[in-house]
Amino acid sequence: MGREGYSNGKKGRRGGNGGKPNRNRDAGFNGGASNYQTDFGSQSSFVRKPVDPETSKYFSEIANVIANPNMELEERSVICGNALDESRGKEVELATDYILSHTLQSLMENSDLNQICGFLQSCAKDFPLISMDKSGSHVAEEAFKSLARHLEEEENRPLLEKTLAMLCQELVMDPVNVMCNCYASHVLRSLLCLCKGAPFESLRLRNAKSSSVLAERLNLKPAKPNRIVSVPLQHGFPDLFKSFILDMLKHGKKDIKTLLADQYSSLVLQTALKLLSDSKEELLQIIPILLGHDEETAPNEFSIKASSAKKLLALGKDTAFSRLMEVILEVAPDTIFNELLMKVFRHSMFELSSDQSGNYIIQSLISHAKSENHMELIWEELGSKFDVLLGMGKPGVVASIIAASQRLHSHENKCCQAIASSVCSTNESPNCIIARLLFLDRYFSCNDPSSWDWPTGTTMNLMGSLILQLIFRFPTDFIQPFITSITSLEMNHILEASKDIAGQRVLEAFLNSDASGKHKRKLVVKLKGHFAELALNRSGAFTVEKCFSTSNMALRETIVSELLVIQSDLSKSNHGTVMLKKLDVDGYARRPDQWKSMQVTKESTFKEFYDTFGSKESKPKNNSFVLESGRTPQAEKMKQLRNEVYSSLAILTPHSDKGGKSKPKLSGHKREHEREEQHDKKVNKKVVDDDSSKSQNKKKKKKNH
Repeated sequence: MGREGYSNGKKGRRGGNGGKPNRNRDAGFNGGASNYQTDFGSQSSFVRKPVDPETSKYFSEIANVIANPNMELEERSVICGNALDESRGKEVELATDYILSHTLQSLMENSDLNQICGFLQSCAKDFPLISMDKSGSHVAEEAFKSLARHLEEEENRPLLEKTLAMLCQELVMDPVNVMCNCYASHVLRSLLCLCKGAPFESLRLRNAKSSSVLAERLNLKPAKPNRIVSVPLQHGFPDLFKSFILDMLKHGKKDIKTLLADQYSSLVLQTALKLLSDSKEELLQIIPILLGHDEETAPNEFSIKASSAKKLLALGKDTAFSRLMEVILEVAPDTIFNELLMKVFRHSMFELSSDQSGNYIIQSLISHAKSENHMELIWEELGSKFDVLLGMGKPGVVASIIAASQRLHSHENKCCQAIASSVCSTNESPNCIIARLLFLDRYFSCNDPSSWDWPTGTTMNLMGSLILQLIFRFPTDFIQPFITSITSLEMNHILEASKDIAGQRVLEAFLNSDASGKHKRKLVVKLKGHFAELALNRSGAFTVEKCFSTSNMALRETIVSELLVIQSDLSKSNHGTVMLKKLDVDGYARRPDQWKSMQVTKESTFKEFYDTFGSKESKPKNNSFVLESGRTPQAEKMKQLRNEVYSSLAILTPHSDKGGKSKPKLSGHKREHEREEQHDKKVNKKVVDDDSSKSQNKKKKKKNH
């Protein structure tokens, strides 16, 4: 569902020019080659000259000098600046030399702004060639990093803007060759971030954190449509940034199909769109160009022709374009999103969902659906195809539909029925649903599904786990078959699921659901005698904690008594130490009766606060103990409130006094006996006295200081 991003030129097509061999790809050399010739678009052939021996010797000596770690910064800056001055007229040869390019990178890092800008302005006309070279691209990026450190210096902004404008002007002259080059593609993306004022680290958000995209699509974490722009911005050059993008597309309009289908240019366009996600006007200009719209019309009059829709559908099965279309759907204004849904993807959703690349487009389309009408259109085409999609290995589409249904509060019951019927026929018991979804891939790949059984010792399916986690967020009335199935699991299967990361998440989702406390405790009881075994397992430890918070007092005491036997072993691990503290195992060992009373006091006190401050939507249903749902902002507030209540109770009810005798306990309700009232006064007075003495000690320390 959340696929990996591109690897910045390490794999993919044969070259960077739309699938053609890239003649500039390995242009670096070690001072021996001569007359290396390359074509750069409409420019005349460039004859690359080797670095002359004298210059090579000079920069080699400079590299040795600045490598001295004891050199002062000011002296290093002067030497680097002088060396950059010596490079005038020889920038291309030096930047594209495999060895001397590393020296240039060091010079860029240690020179002042004026000298770096002078270098870039001097080689501006040849900057596209430098960017398209394996070694030269690293020099260009190092220069950009140095420039970025001066973005907030107001006195230097005119010089910075002038330098960047000169580079942009040369790069847009032949954008197709530059954008489709694996090295220049990354240089362009860095330049876009620099002009926008976004940190270069934002370029890696899509690649390194595809799991974040998946989490947002499945409502597992708050959506952040402006993933790059959400990073704190520095002072960029917005006018230059927008004109640079528009000029690139203007000059490359004739070859727009090449730009859309090439993986390196697709990366540039994805970055541009994400950086523009907060600029609706520019998106209304740029996205139509990418969609093949030649005519200049008002944004509200934009319309996709039937011929263009067919071309876009055909491109949707291309890997590079599918990634780009995902971003387009993510940032598109409502008018363009509606056009794409109605003119391009309607009546073709299942076809694209069946494709290896196209299914990601449909996932993005579903995840960014904006209304119940959108959900209705999606359901018409895909609602009856859950079993087919799961059988084809496209569970991400199914999960996206379930998440969108939950987010838009539309077709919720139908979604639950469809996912249940996709793995369980009408003449079968619903007991098999959970097991088949936990091993989704193995179930649909077996030859005889009717004889399929739980495969012991096998890793559980991630997407099946995510689907079940989503299902248990629906109201109880919609998920009765799933509740029946999970509570009917055998003890050894529950134990195995608890030790598996994917399975443990499903159990936690069930225990966090709106199911009745009776059903939840039915599952917990099956783990009796195995809580110690689970607690020693990192994944199982989470299950133990969740079982504890769901259980009644008898079950809680059973859990803690089992953990008490392995207390020393648990204390040797981080997760075990945390668990011992949360469940207060030590308190149970010393004073079992007081521990029981404390558990009741905590829950009753918190329930009073919950009833007073909790909203109707967040109040628990049919549970004897309040659970952490974590699904609403109100629930998060309640969680914080409970922590405050618990900490207050911990202060007021210590386990024992100095003499080792147990102190009377606070009930948390109205006092019925005068003795309890007097004791409360004593306790409160002690707390006040303690606070007073602490305050006096602080004052004395402050005075002495």
